Amino acid sequence: MKRIVLFASGSGSNVQRIVEYFSDNNDVEILKVYCNKPDAFVLKRAENLKISTLTFSRSDFYENKLVLSDLFELNPDLIVLAGFLWLIPSDIISKFPNKIINIHPALLPKYGGKGMHGINVHKAVKDNNEKESGITIHFVNEKYDDGNIIFQAKFNILPNDTAENIAEKIHQLEYEYFPVVIEEILNNR
Repeated sequence: MKRIVLFASGSGSNVQRIVEYFSDNNDVEILKVYCNKPDAFVLKRAENLKISTLTFSRSDFYENKLVLSDLFELNPDLIVLAGFLWLIPSDIISKFPNKIINIHPALLPKYGGKGMHGINVHKAVKDNNEKESGITIHFVNEKYDDGNIIFQAKFNILPNDTAENIAEKIHQLEYEYFPVVIEEILNNR
């Protein structure tokens, strides 16, 4: 049995897609959803999907090690960041080497780093007249969007695409590929 935990900060549409993708797979268990925002819609999604949650503060994450202790107790095979916006502390990275992955809504190494999330990314892509965009799934290290790339999928940007159109195309790629790549990583462990 492979065990996954998910981290999210927002609505949780990728969390829902991942949970649904693995719902009929008896070899994969989604243990918990971790969230740093007590009012995030992902918590309602997790409740509806009957997945336990842990909501935590900045000090729980970076100082008093509540999140690290909880993760250590669960000992997941994979930690999946699905729209999680905080930098992962080095103590979590060192306890779970090559077991933390993230999805980024652009083709890294372009348009990564602090503040490059959500519509900010798509506006930057559009403003710079990029011809394509896409998603990057990568391992997590001590820097934002800097870990080794696992997978990328891309599409051509049309002249009349807006940042919002680009965002929708990105979501479709995320929903299509993120669960499949997670499964491939788990199968290779």
